[in-house]
Amino acid sequence: MYFGFLMLLLFMLISLFLIFLNFLISKKMVEDREKKSSYECGFDSFNSSRLPYSIHFFLISMIFLIFDIELSLLFPFIMIFDLVKIYMFLIYLVFILIFFVGLLFEWFENSLEWKK
Repeated sequence: MYFGFLMLLLFMLISLFLIFLNFLISKKMVEDREKKSSYECGFDSFNSSRLPYSIHFFLISMIFLIFDIELSLLFPFIMIFDLVKIYMFLIYLVFILIFFVGLLFEWFENSLEWKK
């Protein structure tokens, strides 16, 4: 019982030591406005190097990412479908129900339609 705890403690101590060692050895960077700006042949930029980003595209990508992760959590269940008990089947049924309710919420909120 204590072996697992000691291994976890050892892992945490080694990780903290490596992080501390990284701070000691790494080169200190000074924040500079010129280095963060875009370079145009030695002249100052005429316009911003940052392009406007569509917030709707960001929301669609976040919805896709969440649903993609949920679907990837369902794949192991599909592989062992014939081996599971009824209790595990009910847990996955609730998971699919939550997934479907989230999809309906996004559908009725019109978050899935591309707006101009």
